[in-house]
Amino acid sequence: QLQLVAESGGGSVQPGGSLTLSCAASGFSLDYKTIGWFRQVPGKEREGILCISYLGDRTNHADSVKGRFTISRDSAKNTVYLQMTALTPEDTAVYYCAIDRTPSMGACTLDAAGGRYRIWGQGTQVTVSS
Repeated sequence: QLQLVAESGGGSVQPGGSLTLSCAASGFSLDYKTIGWFRQVPGKEREGILCISYLGDRTNHADSVKGRFTISRDSAKNTVYLQMTALTPEDTAVYYCAIDRTPSMGACTLDAAGGRYRIWGQGTQVTVSS
């Protein structure tokens, strides 16, 4: 069965505003999966910003979003959310969710290039501008 994730909720927002992105899975359950949120701007490497661990008991934040972004999982909807507040123009990027299916009892990684995250969405654009 095809396993996919799809991001939604991107758009344009003014500085200081808030936005919530969704990552919906099909073909598999998001329970007991490590899930990461990443972002990328043209010409730069993909940046890991937030993840939730396999057991859902730990999160890991990039310094750039700490205190402003949170991650949550809704098992009933098979969806993970990225709640973003106090947005700045530096948050403008394409945002991706990604799944690491490998069971892990430790903290999640924000490393996009390490190969752990195998299922990626197509991304959703977030633009922060006045």
